[in-house]
Amino acid sequence: MLGSLYSAVSGLSAHQTKMNVIGNNIANINTYGFKSSRVTFTDVFYQTLSNASSSSTESGGTNPTQLGYGSQVNSIDVINTRAGSTTTDRALDVYINGDGYLAVQGSDGAVKYTRVGILSFDSSGNLVDSSGNIVLGLS
Repeated sequence: MLGSLYSAVSGLSAHQTKMNVIGNNIANINTYGFKSSRVTFTDVFYQTLSNASSSSTESGGTNPTQLGYGSQVNSIDVINTRAGSTTTDRALDVYINGDGYLAVQGSDGAVKYTRVGILSFDSSGNLVDSSGNIVLGLS
């Protein structure tokens, strides 16, 4: 009985993560550069209740009977499909066609990755994204 409860709770927890990802996808549908995500799941543990039997001249055999004890989130993957493009009439705006990202560096020195190609120059002449992060080049 307790095993069934743990199985149900793990399934509900994994499903809640999926619902959170779906909610995030919906909330950001009109966000520039946003790429939706998907959740994949994996099994936690199986108990074999009966073993498989081999075939004979009269029958084809049987598969094993297994009982699963829950699931968990395997991964949350970003789906890098091609998005629609639009003309902005701004010379510095870029469109990423494919699986690329722009590497940018924030004021804290951390390197981040973005698909938002709304670029401009700051007061020091650095190429920056719409959040003020410096666009990094090849090193």
